[in-house]
Amino acid sequence: MPRKRYRIGVLYSRVRVEEKWIFAAMETRGVDYERLDDRQIHFDPQNPAPWQRFDAVLSRNISATRGLYALRTLEALGVPTVNTFRVAETCGDKLATTLALAQADLPQPRTRVAFTPAAALEAIEELGYPVVLKPVVGSWGRLLAKINDRDAAEAILEHRATLGSPQQAVFYIQEYIAKPGRDIRALVIGDKVIAAIYRKSAHWITNTARGGAGEVCPLTPELESLCLQAAQAVGGGVLAVDILEHPDRGYLVNEINHTMEFHTAQPTTGVDIAGEIVEYVLQRAKGR
Repeated sequence: MPRKRYRIGVLYSRVRVEEKWIFAAMETRGVDYERLDDRQIHFDPQNPAPWQRFDAVLSRNISATRGLYALRTLEALGVPTVNTFRVAETCGDKLATTLALAQADLPQPRTRVAFTPAAALEAIEELGYPVVLKPVVGSWGRLLAKINDRDAAEAILEHRATLGSPQQAVFYIQEYIAKPGRDIRALVIGDKVIAAIYRKSAHWITNTARGGAGEVCPLTPELESLCLQAAQAVGGGVLAVDILEHPDRGYLVNEINHTMEFHTAQPTTGVDIAGEIVEYVLQRAKGR
């Protein structure tokens, strides 16, 4: 019996190197796929027929808002997605991720959340300086602030409160971890950790998007177990789990990314990450 040929949609905002690798992996495997630019598509929520031509859709959106609403709509129209709407909703919000990790009793940095500058200042002083103030929604290390003392805290909190954005009025505060000049990004697909890299930088923000350099990180049983548990806590799928190394408490889960970049990880580790993603999407399509 001939193998069924699945039709896959790839939803994207811009064709980056990762999308080029994914398209190439689709073509190598003879997958019938369609490129879906999120700036050009539209949905009729009352007519699922046009979208049911897809056996699965892979979300590679840069825009968190477009991605989230597209996944919500596709799932309502009966189309399997990677990742699911629930996973994207959880991972796209740092507080939601923190709550999911806490419910799973997984180690993470001490965190406080407040809704006014006065309450945030009290939370910061309870944690103790320095702390890191983050937006609840955001990526690439943008709008992070390391706060070293009360004067800086008062100034930055007032600035955030004055910006006017509702999300800036949610003060998400973490203890500052004196990491050893690096963090770990582990790539989880389904029920396995396929690779991990150190992201190294002299700056306290080690994202490769901010100039951090990649280096292969050995996958120990302890690291693999923690990453799989973290991925499961947010719903699983195709995920990047970011780990900090605390000098006393060991591995701490910092963030989980549901539309991971791997432009550094794939050439650094030699693992065909794009191919692994495509294979996972095909498995989702088979389970439809």
